[in-house]
Amino acid sequence: MTAPIAQTTPPPLHILLAAPRGFCAGVDRAIKIVELALEKWGAPVYVRHEIVHNRYVVDGLREKGAVFVEELDECPPDRPVVFSAHGVPKSVPAAAEARQMLFVDATCPLVSKVHIEAERHHAAGLQIVMIGHDGHPETIGTMGQLPDGEVLLVETPADVAGLTVRDPSRLAYVTQTTLSVDDTAEIAAALRARFPAIVGPHKEDICYATTNRQESVKEIAPRIDALLVIGAPNSSNSRRLVEVGKKAGCAYSQLVQRAADIDWRSIEGVRRVGVTAGASAPEVLVEEVLDAFRARYDVTVEVVETAVERVEFKPPRILRMPVEAR
Repeated sequence: MTAPIAQTTPPPLHILLAAPRGFCAGVDRAIKIVELALEKWGAPVYVRHEIVHNRYVVDGLREKGAVFVEELDECPPDRPVVFSAHGVPKSVPAAAEARQMLFVDATCPLVSKVHIEAERHHAAGLQIVMIGHDGHPETIGTMGQLPDGEVLLVETPADVAGLTVRDPSRLAYVTQTTLSVDDTAEIAAALRARFPAIVGPHKEDICYATTNRQESVKEIAPRIDALLVIGAPNSSNSRRLVEVGKKAGCAYSQLVQRAADIDWRSIEGVRRVGVTAGASAPEVLVEEVLDAFRARYDVTVEVVETAVERVEFKPPRILRMPVEAR
């Protein structure tokens, strides 16, 4: 007689699902801008740089007719072009105007706020120090609001120590919006210690969504064995969530773009996993990851909410106006 096949019970797993997570208002607005541009002017609509740092989002918009390019000269002059949520140097819209191109600026309003701050300080005769990551599109865009040499970049407290400025008594600082709150505070403290007269932002430059997502990770990190952050490797705010998780007490933090990227062997034997998503990761990818866990474990999900977000940004007026007759 054939022995019955043993039924294996999946091991239990408790998931702490961070909230807020995923899309912020700036990302949501940028994606809607591309979609509305496609509805208004038809395909193709060109987008300079990834509209947001998420492959799933970019691929979805590409299927609808968006064409992603790195530089403006890759765009034909007779088609609309959208500038990404990260912001662009002033030279980019100036070049688009010179070519008589139709363009829509999808820069996050909170990034635009930093641009305005930098311009205001410059107009007051101050040299600007920017706390940011070298080469990141947002940093390039912010530094590109002013003439060369007017914005100095620092990434660490050590950079502050080696900074050469025009006049120590005539300085202001701004920050990239997607940085680690704690790391930025450390660099800002180093700036104030070395340059006591330096002027800081009236209101914190790091955006509400970055702050909220980091706070939710800090809340769950001491209670979990592993943290999964859903986000792209080139997403600054997603990478900061991994770092924040480690510093807050979760030794193992993993960045994944989607469920297929999970390294299951590395979390074998864990019983409590935290899940969050960067500000450019859609909720559908969070559900995909949860379903992947449910296929392997007996899952219970606990939502840990540390803030409620009700921020909404309207798309530019040009997309809310009817198409002009030619």
